[in-house]
Amino acid sequence: MNKLTEQIIGAAIEVHRHLGPGLLESAYETCLVYELEKLGLRVERQKALPLVYKEIRLEQGYRIDLLVENKVVVELKVVEHILPVHEAQVLSYLKLSGCKVGLLLNFQVKLLKNGVRRFVM
Repeated sequence: MNKLTEQIIGAAIEVHRHLGPGLLESAYETCLVYELEKLGLRVERQKALPLVYKEIRLEQGYRIDLLVENKVVVELKVVEHILPVHEAQVLSYLKLSGCKVGLLLNFQVKLLKNGVRRFVM
């Protein structure tokens, strides 16, 4: 799992190195998918995530920005500061998806390494 998250973070750094901060989240998402697919990784973009409550399934429109190799949830942000609500979002996606590892990547930073948070359930 560490190798996979290292590949994802490396690809994100490559995107940030070329684009810098200040663009729309969708631009970073498109470019990151390109880089990850170049590495031979399977990526699902805007993966629908239902909420299951007891016996009912609620299609509430939750979407994981990227699901890599069906193992790592990647949530992209372009914000001044990561807030607790952003972290809670990743943790909720991990719980709902059954994945064990998530990455929260904030592209609105000078150096992307300062905008990376890793979560493990």
